[in-house]
Amino acid sequence: MIRLATVMMVLTLAACGADGEPIAPRVNGGVTIDQNGIYPSASVGLSKGPLSLWLGL
Repeated sequence: MIRLATVMMVLTLAACGADGEPIAPRVNGGVTIDQNGIYPSASVGLSKGPLSLWLGL
């Protein structure tokens, strides 16, 4: 739980621009349909230079 809170604080600082230029988040979404049903998916991420962080649902 502490790791999640730390990651969220870092993302918030990066997104608001407190440490420099703000980073715009990227959002991806999709839907998979097969014979067993419909499965939605979504992810949100940030990337700056060679580093990227993605959270998927």
